[in-house]
Amino acid sequence: VQLQASGGGLVQAGGSLRLSCAASGRSFSSYAVGWFRQGPGKEREFVAAISWNGIGTYDVDSVKGRFTISRDNAKNTVYLQMNSLKPEDTAVYYCAAKTAMGDMRRSTWYDYWGQGTLVTVSS
Repeated sequence: VQLQASGGGLVQAGGSLRLSCAASGRSFSSYAVGWFRQGPGKEREFVAAISWNGIGTYDVDSVKGRFTISRDNAKNTVYLQMNSLKPEDTAVYYCAAKTAMGDMRRSTWYDYWGQGTLVTVSS
């Protein structure tokens, strides 16, 4: 499967963005999808994930209550709605996918990665 992340951009603190992860290929509904981010000078970190059937979502404490992950299998797309953005959310955001059950918070678990989309939050 090929993943295409989009929706990044420049936004002021307090604003919102919706990222999309579009997948090519069949059977996307059987994939778990995760979002990760890598800020300037930082390691890649887990943000959120959604299981193949839309449950089992995880949000790290720093984004809980502000970010929401969802999926539309008919459109082969997973979304990350980001509200109340903060300057520390500035990062390149990546989506990843794997057709299995497992630890969706671990980046090494995933088989497929998108190219990343840059989110910049100004103060």
